[in-house]
Amino acid sequence: MPGIVSHRHLLDPRSLADALRMLRDEESIVPVAGCTDLYVLLNFGTLKQARFLNLWRLDALRGITQHEGTVRIGALTTYTEIQRSAIVRRRLPMLAAAAREIGGVQIQNRGTLGGNVANASPAGDTLPVLAAADASVELASAAGTRRVPFSSFYTGYRKTVARPDELIVALHIAPIKGRQWFRKVGTRAAQAISKVVIAGVDGTSPRIAMGSVAPTVVRLTRTEHALASGVTIEAAQEILQGDIAPIDDIRSTADYRRRVAANLLAEFWQHTRAGQARRVR
Repeated sequence: MPGIVSHRHLLDPRSLADALRMLRDEESIVPVAGCTDLYVLLNFGTLKQARFLNLWRLDALRGITQHEGTVRIGALTTYTEIQRSAIVRRRLPMLAAAAREIGGVQIQNRGTLGGNVANASPAGDTLPVLAAADASVELASAAGTRRVPFSSFYTGYRKTVARPDELIVALHIAPIKGRQWFRKVGTRAAQAISKVVIAGVDGTSPRIAMGSVAPTVVRLTRTEHALASGVTIEAAQEILQGDIAPIDDIRSTADYRRRVAANLLAEFWQHTRAGQARRVR
């Protein structure tokens, strides 16, 4: 029956080190923080897991800092905090733009960047931004920490390289040169899962990523190389079709996504080449 919690258990660590020890020593526990996806599953009666690790109180996983040009965003940083951050607005305006279009105010107050990354949905609105930004994922376990390039983090649909004993601690983004751009296409601007979402950086070597067009977020590497080599946008749109693999689902069709993806690529190229930055303000 939807909403029943009597058979579920919540572990409440006192510190990050405590949480990492629990992940190492306990079996079958699922880290949770904002719970914006978990409560949807609970409400629909499809939540299978019964033991959870509450990360919400761990301040060690929060905060936005800058060191030698690299921005570090803690995994528990909320979308509201991202929007309000002067560092993000100055250095990563495309991330601030994405955060504004994720759900309503309640979701933005509870949803976290680390949760969006860990959820591994190909429709995650921040994921194309992190891919286009060449971010890296900081993972921690009781045995130590490591960083994984965002481009190598996903191995398949809702699958990542993170081990069961690891937590996402933070995202790291090195300085970005070039104009940034973000656009989400959905039933509504917010409070709707994206049909296609794109983020891009215009520079000597363009960096473009899309979501909702493949089993994982994808960097459009062949399209990037084509644009950098000087091909026409029409030729780049044709090459784009080989970079993506959309499907039909309840939100849209593969054909629609292919057409929208091509249009968004042209829009990105037009606006960044004209020195504008639509949706990045």
